[in-house]
Amino acid sequence: MSEEHIEVESEVVACDGGTGPLGHPRVWLNMEGRGEIVCPYCSRHFVLKKGAEAGAH
Repeated sequence: MSEEHIEVESEVVACDGGTGPLGHPRVWLNMEGRGEIVCPYCSRHFVLKKGAEAGAH
């Protein structure tokens, strides 16, 4: 499965893998200042948008 890259405005994101057979239990992921994180279930790659404040929720 190829990685899906998603720009977000918060360091804490929820991922459920999307709809249908590719879905998975909802997990909350915290970038912890790194500016990006990969979901361990589906490999979606969440990246903090340029200009978004780190730590903003």
